[in-house]
Amino acid sequence: MPTATPVLVAGAGPTGLLLALELCRHGLRPRVVDAAPGPSPLSRALVVHARTLELLDRHGLAGAFVARGEVLRAAGLRMHGRLRAVAPVGSIGTGLSPFPFLLTLSQDQTELLLREALAGYGVSVEWGTRLLGLSAAADGVTVQLQQEGGAVETAAAGYVAGCDGAHSAVRHALGVGFPGGTYEQVFFVADTVTEGLDAPEGARLLQISLDERQFSAFFPMPQGRTRIIGLLPPGVAPAEASFERLRPGLEQLERIRVCEVTWFSTYKVHHRVADAFRHGRVLLLGDAAHVHSPAGGQGMNTGLGDAVNLGWKLAAAARGQAPDRLLDTYAAERMPFARQLVATTDRAFTGATSGSVWAGWVRTTLVPRVLPWLLRVPALRRLLFRTLSQTGIQYLDSPLSQGRAGRVRGGERLPWAAESRYEPLRQPGWQLLGLGEPPAALRAWAARQRLPLTVVAASREEAAGALYLVRPDGYLGLVAPQFDEAQFSAYAAEWGVQGAAAAGGSQP
Repeated sequence: MPTATPVLVAGAGPTGLLLALELCRHGLRPRVVDAAPGPSPLSRALVVHARTLELLDRHGLAGAFVARGEVLRAAGLRMHGRLRAVAPVGSIGTGLSPFPFLLTLSQDQTELLLREALAGYGVSVEWGTRLLGLSAAADGVTVQLQQEGGAVETAAAGYVAGCDGAHSAVRHALGVGFPGGTYEQVFFVADTVTEGLDAPEGARLLQISLDERQFSAFFPMPQGRTRIIGLLPPGVAPAEASFERLRPGLEQLERIRVCEVTWFSTYKVHHRVADAFRHGRVLLLGDAAHVHSPAGGQGMNTGLGDAVNLGWKLAAAARGQAPDRLLDTYAAERMPFARQLVATTDRAFTGATSGSVWAGWVRTTLVPRVLPWLLRVPALRRLLFRTLSQTGIQYLDSPLSQGRAGRVRGGERLPWAAESRYEPLRQPGWQLLGLGEPPAALRAWAARQRLPLTVVAASREEAAGALYLVRPDGYLGLVAPQFDEAQFSAYAAEWGVQGAAAAGGSQP
């Protein structure tokens, strides 16, 4: 089948845009379409976690995200309109990541930065273009597209990536199930200018209200704004809800004054995971593959993680440089995490919003007393950071993950010890990392494979002399205590391991 484009990306939200960037980074020029008439001005997703910043840093974008967003310095618990406990979180991940904090940045700004980066490769979004249907064959995918008011276009693509949200047209065209459910509570979200959120020394911090009658959260946003998320009160139907109707009760309960509202909406929370993330040459990512509660700000970050996990694999398969089974590892790695995430956020969401007497006691009595003390324990702070930031994601059971050296195993994220660790990852393709001066045989093998070799010092938890074959997404593929040419050659041949120059990777 002749293909007009190697990859068609359906959906130009954060997931689709970053997937397109990843494909460009590895030498492909995708086609990106979206049914919307243009970029959304709504702020929507707000939290950018450390692992996402690490992945964006490979594109040179982390600095721009941090400069435009707001670093969360502290988190607080409110009761009866007063701040009862404060925990510093501005450097909670020190020693674990070059970005040891939580960042708030509205989704429209995230998308803008990604579109600008994509334009550097000469790729733009085709707005107002709906995917009407598709049919996949062994050698490609035929899609039907239609621009607003235009004729139906039949186009050919090597692969199709469905990044088109919870109501994904790609997923529906495939007939892939999306089992799960919907929570009965109705939430509201409002972007505001709010006064009265008292904090030490005027600091702006994330505040969560745990009153018996209401759940509310207040997120600091850039330019002095505050996002308010809360439960719609009983007796208020979503169709009748407005911020003006909620204002009196909210301001009285929280002892605040909302001076300005720029966005208000209501929504229900869903928890679903698609039955399959891959169907031949068609793949699902982001909300098209999984949706879950907003607990922990995981949604957008998980979609961006999907994009980086799949991007280099899809580029390698599309260019014929890796076997087709490499694409199977996308679902093998990301589907278990999606299911675990749905279960974890479900428990957190239920605990935060349940109306039971027990849940109310936990929220209003136990948590305010125990949580600040727990956050002073270094091991628990590290665990909390790894969980929320997604730096703790591992692919230990993946076919790509092989070997170990000391405590480090294939499938782990590249252990962070210093900024020099991440410098090689700013180049596309596989990398070799040696913890100490490598033997001449390794240098010769790396040169033949056209693999960049970086030598760094081992940290206290690593084995001196160990070797890491680092995947293009910053996870460890093959880990070995010493160089064995037969072992490394077999792994490279099995998975199409190549450096950036051999793979045709590029930078804008």
